[in-house]
Amino acid sequence: MNVHEYQAKELLKTHSVNVQRGEVASTSDEAQAIAHKLDCPMYIVKAQIHAGGRGKGGGVKLAKSPEEVKEHANSILGMNLVTHQTGPDGKLVSKVLVAQASEIANELYLGMVVDRESSCIVMIGSEEGGVDIEEVAASRPEKILKEFIDPAFGLPLFQARRLAYGLNIPKDLVSKAASLMVALYSTFIDSDCSLAEINPLAVTKTHEGQEIIALDAKLNFDDNTLWRHPDIASMRDPNEEDARELEAGKSGLSYISLGGSIGCMVNGAGLAMATMDLIKLHGGEPANFLDVGGAATTETVSHAFRLILADERVRAVLVNIFGGIMKCDVIANGIIEAVKQENLRLPLIVRLEGTNVEIGKQLLAGSGLNLIAADGLAEAAQKAVVAANGES
Repeated sequence: MNVHEYQAKELLKTHSVNVQRGEVASTSDEAQAIAHKLDCPMYIVKAQIHAGGRGKGGGVKLAKSPEEVKEHANSILGMNLVTHQTGPDGKLVSKVLVAQASEIANELYLGMVVDRESSCIVMIGSEEGGVDIEEVAASRPEKILKEFIDPAFGLPLFQARRLAYGLNIPKDLVSKAASLMVALYSTFIDSDCSLAEINPLAVTKTHEGQEIIALDAKLNFDDNTLWRHPDIASMRDPNEEDARELEAGKSGLSYISLGGSIGCMVNGAGLAMATMDLIKLHGGEPANFLDVGGAATTETVSHAFRLILADERVRAVLVNIFGGIMKCDVIANGIIEAVKQENLRLPLIVRLEGTNVEIGKQLLAGSGLNLIAADGLAEAAQKAVVAANGES
């Protein structure tokens, strides 16, 4: 689950991470009122959507007065913001963050993810903040610093200080930077994050000297842990997420919309990935990732079909099931009943393999349904691409 920048900053602030003063607004009048309350020399107005690159798309603007804040908020609210992460359709902006702008001396990158290879959380830092960190990692990997954190000990100050020195943070700010890193780690652990990112982490100029502050923040959370974080779960913005994905999650299905024309229903994440790969290999585009799990029932299969058919771009449906614990004859009966219930009119390609596969194939053949049978995965993918293209 993702949250907006303002929500991420609120959560970081509760763990003593230094962030800008600011509040979220849904109207230009609210934005102006917030600016009056902040009463600072310079303001920043930032579109709140679940995507990066907002500044390049015109979703981040500086203002010198509350009146200018109102003008910028009025231009950003309601816009369809297109960035490299939104795709060509963009995202509708319904909220803006109005915050105190800072005089930036240097921009850094700081992030945390789970490293599967080492079974540790890794803290990542770079002197090249404020830019696409993926591009930095690809073209200038020497600019990426990492600290692997032993889960038994957490993040000790010496590791945080080592990273701070490696980022060439001014010496008088090293202790504050290390404390911020420890606070970020605390947020990551306490909130069951899958990603925590501050970009940029800025060294700023103030009347008192220099300060280190999180100017932007991104937090992603493990969906499987939200049951113990009702406060975080309540931050979910349904307008930012695919309604089908939300519906699937409530029913225990793993569904991700992808935008292609071939709907996929598969059991097992690995098999689902392989299915999508073969569809693309044969020149098609999958409409979704959909894992119905290893214990699919008629109800599960029927719900899966509803999710797939709710996507108007789908031109064919590929069912690829490996019967292990769940036998193929049971799965076949589920497919037959689900297709009848949902009145499926699109081409349906079915590939079954595993326990009782012959019985399952006989049931499908005798069902009277207009099915396209396939013996192998490659054959199924190829037939699906042909059907989606309207070819015979």
